[in-house]
Amino acid sequence: MRKSIITLSREFGSRGRYIGELLSEKIGYKVYDREISLRVAELSSLDPEFIEMQGERAASKSVFSFAFAGRTMDGQSVDDVVFNAQQKVIREIAKEGNCIIIGRNSDYILRDNPDAMHVFIYGDTPEKIQYCKEFCDAKSDREAVAMIKEMDKKRALNYQYYTDQKWGSKENYDILLNSSTYGYEGCAEILAQILKRED
Repeated sequence: MRKSIITLSREFGSRGRYIGELLSEKIGYKVYDREISLRVAELSSLDPEFIEMQGERAASKSVFSFAFAGRTMDGQSVDDVVFNAQQKVIREIAKEGNCIIIGRNSDYILRDNPDAMHVFIYGDTPEKIQYCKEFCDAKSDREAVAMIKEMDKKRALNYQYYTDQKWGSKENYDILLNSSTYGYEGCAEILAQILKRED
């Protein structure tokens, strides 16, 4: 049976979101990325830009700092409010089906959904550096590497705190693809072919 939900996690600079868009063109599934933040904003009454920043990134440098964040009357931190609203939105999207959900711990949130296929995109450092210099205003290789490390660390800390799992670990995904090896179009085509074989 063809999977109707694709969760697509990615290293910063590996172009995972772009691969999701290419896959969307091939199989006709809708890509959900920023729209998730907008829906979460409606549920939580928080600013969409804030949610975009917090949705899959730790605000600080240690997983322990989550425990010391400010709390609401019911004991939730702002991060908890965002994550709980995000879970609800992602599960609603999954019910609609034929979707590609970018990041936001969606592989964990939908880990028990039999209609979901979980993908992790990673890449080699030179290609990720080039991406940061072309699209993220990194002025040097050193600045690009620092950007990559910071973003991936924040994603890993957020993932660890809310899932008690290791971000990027093969145990959490059905498919891991190196976008530097297969190319962006190649990764999208591999995924499309896998989905077609399941029809």
